[in-house]
Formats: sequence, C-alpha cells, structure tokens
Amino acid sequence: MKNLILTPGPVPVPRFVMLEMAKPIIHHRTEEFEEIFYTATEGLKSVFQTKEEVLILASSGTGAMEAAVSNTLSKGDKALVVNGGKFGERWSKICKAFGIEVIEISVEWGHAVDSIEIQKALSENKEIRAVLVQASETSTGARHPIKEIATMTRDRDDVILIVDGISGVAVFPIEFDNWGIDILIGGSQKAFMLPPGLAFLSLSKKAWEFSKKSDLPKFYFDLGAALKNSLKKTSPWTPALTLIIGLNAVLNYFNDIGLDGLYRKHSIMSEATRKGFQAIGLASFAPNNPSTALSVIMSPDNIDAGIIVKELKEKYGIIVAGGQDQAKGKIFRITHMGDVHKDDIISVITAVENILENTGFDLKKGLASSTAEAIFK
Repeated sequence: MKNLILTPGPVPVPRFVMLEMAKPIIHHRTEEFEEIFYTATEGLKSVFQTKEEVLILASSGTGAMEAAVSNTLSKGDKALVVNGGKFGERWSKICKAFGIEVIEISVEWGHAVDSIEIQKALSENKEIRAVLVQASETSTGARHPIKEIATMTRDRDDVILIVDGISGVAVFPIEFDNWGIDILIGGSQKAFMLPPGLAFLSLSKKAWEFSKKSDLPKFYFDLGAALKNSLKKTSPWTPALTLIIGLNAVLNYFNDIGLDGLYRKHSIMSEATRKGFQAIGLASFAPNNPSTALSVIMSPDNIDAGIIVKELKEKYGIIVAGGQDQAKGKIFRITHMGDVHKDDIISVITAVENILENTGFDLKKGLASSTAEAIFK
C-alpha cells in the first residue's frame, strides 16, 4: 500500500520536481550554478512580493528564525512575542537563548492574536525592539492578522516586525513591501512543495539597519555574509544544490498558475475540508480565523484523535498529523500545501468517515465527502 502524506510539513513533492532534483549533481562554484541560484533568488522576490533580496539558507525554517533574531537584536533587548502555539513558543525560546528579554502575549490555542493587545504592549513598553509572530500557526491552524500588526510598526524606526511565514508564504497573500513587514521567513517543506532543507528570508532596509547594531554571536547564520554572496549569485557556504534546482521548477510552476491561482487552490481545499467535517459534527479548531495552509479538525469528545491518526495510516495509508501538548488527542491536522489535490482531500475525508462509523459515532455516511465534493465543483 502506497502512503499518501498529508502532514503540514513535509508535504507531497510533485513528480516534476523530483525529476529535476534527480538529475546529475553539478558543482556549486560554477557559472552554471550561479545562474541557477540567481534565478531562484529573483523568483522568490515575486512570491515574497518584494524588491528586496530574498536570502536562501541551507537549513530548516527554524534556522531562519534564529538568524532573524541573532542578526537584528542585541543582548538585553526587549522583544514582544505572540505565543499562540508551538511555533510562537519557539520564538520565545530562541529569543531567550540569545539573552533577549521576552514580553509574551499568550493567545488561546486556535485563536488569532487581537492586534489591540499588540498596540497596548507597544505603548506600555517603549523599549520593545521587535515584534515576533507567525502568519500561520501550524500547530493550531490559526492565522494571525499580519497586515494589521504591520500598521503598528511600519512607521516606527525603533521597532521591527519579524514574521514566521513558513506556512503562510505562497499559501495566502503576504505583501512584504506594501504592508511594511521587516523580516519574512519561508521554508521549502511547506507551500514550496520541496523536501525540508531550505529556508528563505527577506529583510527590509530598516531591518538591515538594525543588523548593523546587533551584538549577538553569529557565524553560519551571518546574514550580512549571506547578502554579500547572494549579490554575487552564490552563497557563503555549500548550498543545498539539488533543492535549489527543485526550487526553480516550483517557481516556474508558480509563475504559470499565478499567485492568485495558488491562493485560490489552498482556499478551496481549506473550505471543502472544514465544511465537509462540519457537516458530520466535527468542528474546526480555529473556526474564526483559519489558515488555509491546513485544516485542523477536532475529534469527537469521546474519541481520541490519536486513534484516527493511527487508523488512517494503518488501514488507509494516509499520514496526517496529530495535536501537540495541550491539543494532543484532541485534533488531527490535514495539509493543503504541496502536491495535494481534490481526490486526496476526498480520500482522507471518506477514510475518517469510515473510521468514525466503526467506532459507533452517529453520522450520515457520505455526507462529509459529498459536502466537500460540492465545494470543489
């Protein structure tokens, strides 16, 4: 039985991308690769919606999160962190590791931060130098109001907005230049439809000014060195060549369907999945502000979500993600990113219906899948 991976990272990789990455390896210090690298960085500008350079790091997205902190802040600085899930929590851990004083806004899991809370914190703490937030909190499925938050920082020269867009970039609109974001981060294993191993980030002119004053240690993640080399069509260290070659194939695909087409694809799958499960009484964990990167569905009260996750894999070959920490056993998470299509979504919905029916859960069999089908039409 062939497995269907529907986790929110890593995601299914298209065949045309795998074929590109399967080509014979080349050397990275050559004109041939310089053109490949340049094509990738230029293509990323369109996806990030910026005229600034987009840097490519050989790391997971967490590497770019660390780089964003270590290259712009100094020991003892204050940072405002929105913590509404496991990845908001990660911002706090990174900041504390570098001696940054964290002021945390705790958000109930499954909810978006109220931008008024951020405005209040900035007003009460004039020494805050950065606001750190997720565009899409992958652990809960909630989407934070980045455009609103940016209005509170864009006209100030003493504070920067750092956005983890790892499960947001190329999923829904995030306009780096127009909104006034200072650092935006992406990752290869989400909507970019690649294996894990690449992180992307862009810095505003204000963020680069912050970097000149930063006194935190940095070596591998020295963004100044990354920028200097990127402008020469290369990287300071050995790049992940095959992934960057695959990235260009993905960027060509993005160019063919357009960003609006990409956003629409995620939006339709999200709506179909959430409304399909809603039809049989399974609610969304983030009902009021859902990210379209994934659907996070609550298991019935008397059924451990871990059972659904386990049986999907063992009986149907479908791999989804469960909940973490306080959400463990309560939710299951289905990606809409990567090489995922209508038939995949219908398959997982139908499989969950079968699993629930076998537990004795009262449902009209086929209602969830037919509801989803109607939205796809």
